[in-house]
Amino acid sequence: MNWKEFLTDKKKQKELIVSIPFLAAILIIFPQFLQFVEARQGVVLPDPVLALFNPIDLTWLTFGLIYLSILLTIFTLAKKPERLLFAFQCYGLMVFFRLIVMYLLPLEAPAKLLPLNDPLVQLMGTGEILTKDLFFSGHTATLFLLFLIMEKRITKILFLTSTILVGIAVLLQHVHYAVDVAAAPFFAYTSYKIIDGLKNKLYSNSN
Repeated sequence: MNWKEFLTDKKKQKELIVSIPFLAAILIIFPQFLQFVEARQGVVLPDPVLALFNPIDLTWLTFGLIYLSILLTIFTLAKKPERLLFAFQCYGLMVFFRLIVMYLLPLEAPAKLLPLNDPLVQLMGTGEILTKDLFFSGHTATLFLLFLIMEKRITKILFLTSTILVGIAVLLQHVHYAVDVAAAPFFAYTSYKIIDGLKNKLYSNSN
């Protein structure tokens, strides 16, 4: 299905009517929510994994992999509007899950954290470097979600490799606790399966 067919399909139009406001609301609320998280007191978790090594700064590796992966995704899905919408829907739900679990689980940053200066988060927020957006790791979860969404084997391998490298990098930099990284694929997979199930149910009922 090309963009013209996609935009004139009544079922897809209904999906867009629901999806766009949801995504817009999430993207507007989330940066403000991060400021709330940053300001409140949290709990420092004992982490035997982080205790094994001193942090090293891998900011450029982390964001190089993340932003290259995002660009590759846009390039790959630019002519696949159905898959692109699916990716945005999954991402929106995953961010919604982050809102919930971060609200329920206030954490302090690891003691030896080296700040991860995310240019995109700073652009959308106040410019402050954030340290408490912890459980679960959004960087790791996003890349794992892209791995799930991609259809070709080579891109799946690239995104899975990037997921592993970024997961290791944020641990080596003490940006996240080990549990943050370990939980990230679970939430990405859950978001993927929920949206996939809803779409299958929607279109099977309409046939």
